[in-house]
Amino acid sequence: MEYDLDSGAHSTYSLHYHLILTTKYRRGVLTEERTQFIRGVISGFTDNYGVELTNLDGEDDHVHILFRAKPTTNLVKFINTVKGATARRIRNEYEDELKTELWGDSFWNDSYCLISTGQVSLDVLKQYVEDQRES
Repeated sequence: MEYDLDSGAHSTYSLHYHLILTTKYRRGVLTEERTQFIRGVISGFTDNYGVELTNLDGEDDHVHILFRAKPTTNLVKFINTVKGATARRIRNEYEDELKTELWGDSFWNDSYCLISTGQVSLDVLKQYVEDQRES
């Protein structure tokens, strides 16, 4: 089994994540332009967290963010920064257009979904582990 691995001073790893954020009240305010704006905001600080943005897209009420991270990445802090920075910047940039859809200071729903992903499916990995003694 081959992996595309990253390495640090004392570690080898492959940490890929899928983050899903929904807009407050699931309002359909994410146009393609706004989604690209969000991508730009996030790209501006990923290096500070040891994160590499691999993909970002979504629909009008949510975004899917795929990223790679280091073992030392504080994921909660990174996610809070993503939510806070993008909310502030998009509300400032599109204030007049958003005020009828979203009121107050909220842009994102309070919750989020974070899923660890891999380069192979879980079934393939389970089979690989089970076959270790047989090789």
